[in-house]
Amino acid sequence: MAFLYKEAIFANNLGEYPMKIERSKVISFAITVAIFGVASVYLLGVPKEFPSFDFVKEIFAKKEDKPLKKKSPPKVKSKGKVGRAIDAFNGVNVYYNGRVSNIQGRNVTADGYNLGLKYQCVEFVKRYYYEFYNHKMPDSYGNAKDFFSPAIEDGQINPARNLRQFSNPSKSRPKVGDLLIFGPTPYNKFGHVAIISKVERQRLQIIQQNPGSNNPSRQWFPLEKKGTRHFINHQYVSGWLRRS
Repeated sequence: MAFLYKEAIFANNLGEYPMKIERSKVISFAITVAIFGVASVYLLGVPKEFPSFDFVKEIFAKKEDKPLKKKSPPKVKSKGKVGRAIDAFNGVNVYYNGRVSNIQGRNVTADGYNLGLKYQCVEFVKRYYYEFYNHKMPDSYGNAKDFFSPAIEDGQINPARNLRQFSNPSKSRPKVGDLLIFGPTPYNKFGHVAIISKVERQRLQIIQQNPGSNNPSRQWFPLEKKGTRHFINHQYVSGWLRRS
């Protein structure tokens, strides 16, 4: 009985394992056929009568076969040519100068009066005073910082410019049309000049030429009252000049 029982178990095992082996072979064979078929289609092409297998080609496509997308260069906005009018005040144009160091020659009036180097900040303020006020400065040369003289007391005449000079702070409140002088900075040893274009209770606006290629022609600065004196809150403002 023991022998027969062992034989029965062995026979039963033989009956189970062959069935499992046969199923796995069928599955393996099916996968092999599928892979072979897909590879054949990809390598040999698809017959006309069969549906397209383009999606298979896309799956197996090599990266180097795909066209590379070219990056378009970034668009750079241009403000236009040097010498182009970009602003105006009372009919007097402000011209674009690009980089602050650009010089386009000297601007001299028909009667020989020197307005300054094109299109620097000095050239604009002198041209404004000449065209709008018909004012000529006795000293028509000098850098922007030289328009303000520390030796002159607040409210006195600056003889080199024939304009009344006010220090910052001053007893006199700034007015529209005043010439605003900025002293030298660590990055600009020549200083800067502009025209006051608007005055409000606690701030004022300037119009300027050649502030730099990325800076606007108009800027605002805080205007404060310190006791009896008026103060433009900017560390480099020396003062302002006025036609009296």
